[in-house]
Amino acid sequence: MKTVCLYFEIHQNIHLKRYRFFDIGTDHYYYDDYENERSITETAERSYEPALKALLEMADMYGDYFKCAFSLSGCAIEMLETYAPQVIELLQELNNKGCVEFLAEPYSHGFSSIKDPECFKEEVDRVCKKVKALFGQTPKVFRNSALIYSDEIGELVAQMGFKGMLAEGAKQVLGWKSPHFVYSCNRNPNLKLLLRDYSLSEDISYRFNDSNWSEYPLFADNYAQWIANLPEESQVINLFMELCALGIFQPLSSNILEFMKALPAQLKERGITFATPSEICSKIKSVGAIDVPYPTSWVDEERDLSPWLGNVMQNEAFNKLYSVAERVRICNDRRLKQDWDYLQASNNFRFISTKPNSYGAYRGIYDSPYDAFTNYMNIIGDFVTRVNNIYGGMDNEELNSLLTTIKNQDDELAMKEKEIKKLKQVVAKLGGAEALEEPKAEAPAAPAKKAAPKKCAPKKAAPEKKEAPAKKEIAKKEVPAKKTPAKKAAPKK
Repeated sequence: MKTVCLYFEIHQNIHLKRYRFFDIGTDHYYYDDYENERSITETAERSYEPALKALLEMADMYGDYFKCAFSLSGCAIEMLETYAPQVIELLQELNNKGCVEFLAEPYSHGFSSIKDPECFKEEVDRVCKKVKALFGQTPKVFRNSALIYSDEIGELVAQMGFKGMLAEGAKQVLGWKSPHFVYSCNRNPNLKLLLRDYSLSEDISYRFNDSNWSEYPLFADNYAQWIANLPEESQVINLFMELCALGIFQPLSSNILEFMKALPAQLKERGITFATPSEICSKIKSVGAIDVPYPTSWVDEERDLSPWLGNVMQNEAFNKLYSVAERVRICNDRRLKQDWDYLQASNNFRFISTKPNSYGAYRGIYDSPYDAFTNYMNIIGDFVTRVNNIYGGMDNEELNSLLTTIKNQDDELAMKEKEIKKLKQVVAKLGGAEALEEPKAEAPAAPAKKAAPKKCAPKKAAPEKKEAPAKKEIAKKEVPAKKTPAKKAAPKK
């Protein structure tokens, strides 16, 4: 039986303002508030709100049959809470229907996963806590920024405790293989991989109403039949896209929401089900591991990192930003850490891309990639200076020594935690978890009973009448020598 996994990403670009060289050291606020408010408000009105309302209708119409998944970056959550809280409320209402799963992703929607593992772990942990606070769910499946994946990243994600991860079904990775099966990380088979069918996904998000293709505009019955015509052994069809595809990439006038509402009924007629990523990871076995030595993504024809790190300027900006990653991670300046999140966002590097049509016709406030690079580097120059000032002129050698000590301590604690877990597992196999708890309860009780008579015997007085005879009997049996002089002293009085 074929299963459809429907997933939507919610992320909002943080727009930087025009920042001149002479602003360095004097102006520490880097953002275009007007553009940020305008863009998130417009996206919410044109896409997020109508799309989520349509999904709510689908949840009511199809009951337990319909399911989907979401992931939100920390930056998007902050923007929505500030300018469009109604979107958060709609997501919570959809969550109450029991048909949605929330995934984890980096807080900044940046690339810490390929540059700084410690920073990456800290970002993911913050998003998980945010999701738990807003929706009451603890994410079990991970989705990286722009669906970036490699063997190294997969191993790191598995160590963090996730049981599954979304990735791109790129041709250079799959070759002759199909994305319609569940795979696993070649460095840790416990991490299952769900690979996006980029052709079927982009049929909805990009080609739905394209007049240049004979098959379009799409109809729900035709699209469902395409899925039904896939080989019978196909396990899962992963349809991953941005939520703004429903309303922004494909305008509401194209009837994209009507298509989405009709799709579950057409799939159900053909015996095709829906499932969330964690359900798929739990129920469907992996057919084997895949090798991904170099990072892949879901952007452009190459499906790699070239849209963000494809030229010298992008790499210079990237390395300059992450040169202070450790310093930011251990500092306690909340304003500095918020700037760190916003400056890591992927769009800051994609504006600097020189690839043709890499970002369409939209470059924000910038006239060219070189203009974007100059503006971003001015901001990074001021940001790095602020970070270094926190440490009072401490040079890199001193700081590196301190960071090494902290890291070694963290590693030791992690090793001890692993040893404790192993010991608990061994004890559980031998005698169960109760074997660990019973000695702890008896240990303090035994010395307490023996210690009581030793302290009270010379005083001959007990605070309670019921316990007095018990203590005297113990005293007579255990210390007969001490009681004999007491009896001789009595007649003298």
